[in-house]
Amino acid sequence: MSDRKVERVAKKAEGGIGETIKVVIEALLIAIVVRTLLFQPFNIPSGSMIPTLLIGDYLFVSKYSYGYSKHSLPFSPDVFSGRVLASEPKRGDVAVFKLPRDGSTDYIKRVIGLPGDRVQMIEGKLFINGQLVPRMPIAKIRTRDAFGRDSEVPTYKETLPNGVSYTVIERDGDTGFYDNTNVYTVPPGNYFMMGDNRDNSTDSRVPANDGGVGYVPFENFVGRAEVIFFSVDEGEPAWQVWRWPWSVRWDRIFTPVR
Repeated sequence: MSDRKVERVAKKAEGGIGETIKVVIEALLIAIVVRTLLFQPFNIPSGSMIPTLLIGDYLFVSKYSYGYSKHSLPFSPDVFSGRVLASEPKRGDVAVFKLPRDGSTDYIKRVIGLPGDRVQMIEGKLFINGQLVPRMPIAKIRTRDAFGRDSEVPTYKETLPNGVSYTVIERDGDTGFYDNTNVYTVPPGNYFMMGDNRDNSTDSRVPANDGGVGYVPFENFVGRAEVIFFSVDEGEPAWQVWRWPWSVRWDRIFTPVR
């Protein structure tokens, strides 16, 4: 092969590598923009939101729903405070937020109390601003009790003052550890979050200095849960594609989160 031909082949190969690197960089930049501004995937590692969300669910969270804070960015860099393009969470939203006491751990709970609200649990029943939140008994479901055993537990359809309804579990009946509480008065700029699996949820009923969540500042919100895009049985690794015919919960895919 002549020197000219060798040179042309080398330039062609160099150009091909350069194009590949360019495409990879562009794809990474697009992924970062989508993850930061639009949607971020999350998976559910605990049972605190059963039956709304199950261990093994994978869902998309809309980053634009509440505007953007430093927690909208990867690793939450301290580049600015507050929120831009802010839109306040609505009562009943299922939201991802950064745990206030460490600013880095992702939690997902339901928005129950808004700034200024008074929230209290009395014998398993939820009160907001002194008014009982209606709940209607529905069919029992099977889940794990406090000892890890499968058992049937009471469930209720709970309806918030703005009309949002969802199912809650009272695993320990109406005598769970946080089924009777003092009145929580939500500070300005903060929210009161609770899990739908009421007796298996460390949430705003547990103060931050006791290892709980406490009140959640608006700045700590990451986004609103929108849709389950994938789901596998608890304990099944999602990457084991050959097990999908049996391990995937096909009926949960593309289910909206409500």
